[in-house]
Amino acid sequence: MSGRLNSAQPYAVGLFRVVVGLLFACHGAASLFGILGGAAGTDGGTLDAGTWPGWYAAVIQLVGGTFVLLGLGTRVAALITSGSMAYAYFNVHQQAALWPIQNGGEASAMFCWAFLLLVFTGSGALGVDRLFARRSATATGERTSADQTPVAA
Repeated sequence: MSGRLNSAQPYAVGLFRVVVGLLFACHGAASLFGILGGAAGTDGGTLDAGTWPGWYAAVIQLVGGTFVLLGLGTRVAALITSGSMAYAYFNVHQQAALWPIQNGGEASAMFCWAFLLLVFTGSGALGVDRLFARRSATATGERTSADQTPVAA
């Protein structure tokens, strides 16, 4: 059974990446364009352009979430988005209370850790990163880690 699960690992990581990226991008789109219910606390409105830190966070959410969703520059995009969520948790939410359940920072904490995981795992299957790695390896005749079977710890 372990062998089957290990062979499915890149696909599970890829699916995880797509879902997390989509959910994160939706937060940014809601805040910037007023869709999907709009920005939190605005009754369906948007954030004023250039306001700190909300508008910049929304841009990171939309752009970073889209990059992660596509699997394009996944590790870098995930590092930036993870950092933005760490900032959101420690500088916005934790001032209200210590625990995420008390201060409303559960989403920030979960996104922070989910993106940090993607920094270390990469895009998994079905990502643009993996497509580029295969093309460049084919051109040079090398074998990439994308072609090798995953190794579980």
